[in-house]
Amino acid sequence: MDHNRTSRRSFLALATATPLVATALASCGDSGPGGGGSSDGATDWILTGAPKEGIRKTAREDWNSAHEDQQITVSAFQNDAFKAKIKTAIGAGQAPTIIFGWGGGTLRNYAESGLVDDLTPWLTENPQVKERLFDAAFAAGTVEDKVYGLPTETVQPLVFFYNKKLFTQIGAEPPATWDELMALVPKFNAAGIAPISLGGQSRWTNMMWLEMLFDRIGGPELFESIYNGTPAWTDPAAIDALTKVQDLVKADGFIKGFASITADSNADQALLYTDKAAMMLHGTWTYGGMKTDGGDFVSGGNLGYMNFPAVTGGKGDPMNTFGNPAQYVSISSKATQAQKDIALAFFKDGLLQEKEAEAYITEAGEVPIVKGIDAKFAGMEDEEWLKFTYDLATNAPSFAQSWDQALSPTEAETLLDNIEKLFGLAITPQEFAANMNAAIGS
Repeated sequence: MDHNRTSRRSFLALATATPLVATALASCGDSGPGGGGSSDGATDWILTGAPKEGIRKTAREDWNSAHEDQQITVSAFQNDAFKAKIKTAIGAGQAPTIIFGWGGGTLRNYAESGLVDDLTPWLTENPQVKERLFDAAFAAGTVEDKVYGLPTETVQPLVFFYNKKLFTQIGAEPPATWDELMALVPKFNAAGIAPISLGGQSRWTNMMWLEMLFDRIGGPELFESIYNGTPAWTDPAAIDALTKVQDLVKADGFIKGFASITADSNADQALLYTDKAAMMLHGTWTYGGMKTDGGDFVSGGNLGYMNFPAVTGGKGDPMNTFGNPAQYVSISSKATQAQKDIALAFFKDGLLQEKEAEAYITEAGEVPIVKGIDAKFAGMEDEEWLKFTYDLATNAPSFAQSWDQALSPTEAETLLDNIEKLFGLAITPQEFAANMNAAIGS
């Protein structure tokens, strides 16, 4: 999860955690409404993880340098620590002025509880802010036709990554179908190579496999029915998907010990670029980390990528994807008016401006949600990757939001808990479905 996923993400991590680092970019005063910081300055919590942490910090540092009387105090946290801390802070009325998130069910909960401001009137007064961003990015930030989360940063579909060098080593081609994927598992294991890297301790990483299998087998309508409250977890297509993922676990498809590997540490990415694992399903947010930390793995042409394999006989279009249509920033309703004014001024003239947008392209290898941004890809080092991401996101017949973001916080936590048990073979597909149906009140 941007986990680096310092971007994906999952909304819910209910266990207590501590920040990796807290960095003040403006002077701090007494804590008050709007989160710890000066009483007349805005506060903002961002996520750590190279290279996007630096991009976020620079955008706010540039703002502070140019706006002496509109300062923003910034603190940075690891993804899972952030999710725990922001939940506690919002509940205590001590949220930062600017609340970062991924939209969906958690934002709906905030909006219905009156914890974040309705940005719709402000967007009406400042139409240029909305007009320059991807239209599709606004859906996950909208509740009952009102915008509570302003989309920002990048579009992040899920991608099936693979290590070309290891495929060449066993004389294989990347899998076009699920059956081909399953057939590769014993071949890689026989060669002493883990077929698939997975940071299973983070739980939302496991969820990505279910998201894509549910789509490929049942089509986007399957999860749409679940989201709308229909107890479709027991649908035959859902049981098929749940069974297939356990088949993969039982076949030793995932690296041994995957349940103890965390995504926040980027250990799952490292397994791919150090030739320990052949494949990895992850979000586009991991590309920048692999490029930065993986030596010549990316620059040397060893990283392959494609959309998730098709499932023979499935209803889902193989061009469909899941992930994050954008990231979102909201305004805490508990902040002072002075703090809100600073945040809105930053949203208008400091957030995702040209310098920041180009940095996401050149440093992170991600596609900003700015209309016409693809015109800047030509001639860039990562042109092929950027075009792939842009086309995947814009051409997908269905680009669904990650489950743990789309569902309510309570349902999401139950989902992640049961996914952990499913991948650990502690429950059957039927038990998983029964548990999830109970969670949605059926």
